[in-house]
Amino acid sequence: MKSDAELLDAWREGDAAAGNALLERHVEALVRFFENKAEDGVDDLVQRTMLACVLHRDRMRESASFRGFLFAVARNELYDHYKRIARERHAFDPSISAVLDLAPSPSSAVAEGDARGAMLYALRQIPIELQIAVELHYWEDLTTHELADALGVPQGTVKSRLRRAKELLRERLGDAGRAADRDLDAWADEVGLRARPGPGPDDTGAR
Repeated sequence: MKSDAELLDAWREGDAAAGNALLERHVEALVRFFENKAEDGVDDLVQRTMLACVLHRDRMRESASFRGFLFAVARNELYDHYKRIARERHAFDPSISAVLDLAPSPSSAVAEGDARGAMLYALRQIPIELQIAVELHYWEDLTTHELADALGVPQGTVKSRLRRAKELLRERLGDAGRAADRDLDAWADEVGLRARPGPGPDDTGAR
């Protein structure tokens, strides 16, 4: 089975089947990434991300893995999305802006009103850079090194963002957060948000 990097290279050379195989391998993770942050236009954002991976293939050599590279591209596409729809360019700041500020209408998943919906709604209330960090770490199982690539920050900053995200989530969850005062990964399993193993191999970006 070809690695992600091999599929990406083949797609870049014009092999459409390789592109389809790469998309199939990662589409569920990309949909999860976008659907609680930009429910409208998810398909377009997934396509933009995959095409940007082809355009910026050379940057993958600096990444710990293809997934680190992939989510770095996805993050940039998400930020560009909000910059495009913001009334003024400076109105979007990922260190301050939360999804709930940018897209106040709840997604169908959030509107469920159960424990899963409560967690998704709480995530939409914290700064988007923290939301991205906690979702990728606890639900996509990215390592600290991969997260550093995906977020474009040093590994030490990753750890501080995760701590802050957990603090803010417990505040937003209120009584539910205090009742669930345990590891977020365990709760993610419990409410059905953690990703399941994907269909293909990942690989390091160094080639």
